[in-house]
Amino acid sequence: MRKMKTLTALAAAMTIAGCVFVQPTESGKKVRVLTAGEVERCRSLGALTSTVADRVGAILRSREAVQDDVTLNAQNAAADMGGDTIVPASEMENGKQTFNVYRCLTP
Repeated sequence: MRKMKTLTALAAAMTIAGCVFVQPTESGKKVRVLTAGEVERCRSLGALTSTVADRVGAILRSREAVQDDVTLNAQNAAADMGGDTIVPASEMENGKQTFNVYRCLTP
């Protein structure tokens, strides 16, 4: 019985570790992720740093899930800044990544 509870708890923790926790806003859904070469004609609005939890308790989340959350969080924040495009400006590390924000599309 004790072994079954341990396995159930482990399975639940592994499921949580792969989950995406950040939800896109309506305006955040419209923000594109491009490369530096694709924004040469865009107007820079500045930079932002997106930070999300990379672990749930003592359990490390999957790198893919953390990257998804970091990017979604950055898209939401960029939309709040009036941006429609983000470009990663650093690598993601420990749930933290910097993005440059641009306005590329004309309203």
